[in-house]
Amino acid sequence: MRNEDITLTAGDAEVTVVPGNGGRVSGLRVGGVELLRQGERYGSFPMVPWCGRVRDGRFRDGATVHQLPLNAPPHAIHGTARDAAWRTARTRTDEAVLTYDLTEPWPYPGRVTQQIALTADALTLTMSVETYESSFPAQIGWHPWFNRNLGGEDVRLDFAPAWQEERGEDHLPTGNRLDPKPGPWDDCFGMPGGVDVTLTWPGQLQLKVTSREEWVVIYDEQREAVCVEPQTGPPDGLNTLPRLVTPLEPLEASTTWTWTRL
Repeated sequence: MRNEDITLTAGDAEVTVVPGNGGRVSGLRVGGVELLRQGERYGSFPMVPWCGRVRDGRFRDGATVHQLPLNAPPHAIHGTARDAAWRTARTRTDEAVLTYDLTEPWPYPGRVTQQIALTADALTLTMSVETYESSFPAQIGWHPWFNRNLGGEDVRLDFAPAWQEERGEDHLPTGNRLDPKPGPWDDCFGMPGGVDVTLTWPGQLQLKVTSREEWVVIYDEQREAVCVEPQTGPPDGLNTLPRLVTPLEPLEASTTWTWTRL
């Protein structure tokens, strides 16, 4: 199918999906109010086959060391799929399914499938990475840019992580776990019971980001937006906490954003 922009609707919610620009959700409107920062780099993009930074762009798989392009020098960041055109496999009024075949500079063949499903009060994003050849380490995550302000008060962020990954000067976790510190953040947190973060725009809207995964990166250092990024492992996880994709076991993850009017 052609990679034209897709519009999903359910109730008074409307989602725009842009397969040709990284398979991203470029817009989420509830009652006509846009929740995501606009622009070709923003919206919400899938992070795959890794999340966040990979130290020096290098990761080891067994005895082999692979070098990735340094798109955030001195590191590689956020995977390859956000810069690629995805294919549209299926669309309905309230659902789209996209696919992306892993290719260079990623060293292993594989296929990523992303389902985007909308209801009147929730958006669920589900992603899987499959291979029919070599096994390889991978990660899955999402990087939404929620608007800090919807026309009233700035958003408030509420969550109760079990720990915060200590961040080194190179922006990567050192391996030490800390008691959570106050923001602003560009930090990874552990939530062993699953990601559960609430964004509240007072008097307007409350939105919960949930996932069965136990890692979330919070980035709120920009004035315009707040990012809440559920993912299957911490930054540099290809090296420190690899999740293996095998011909028998794909890597799968999902996140749901549920909203209510205030």
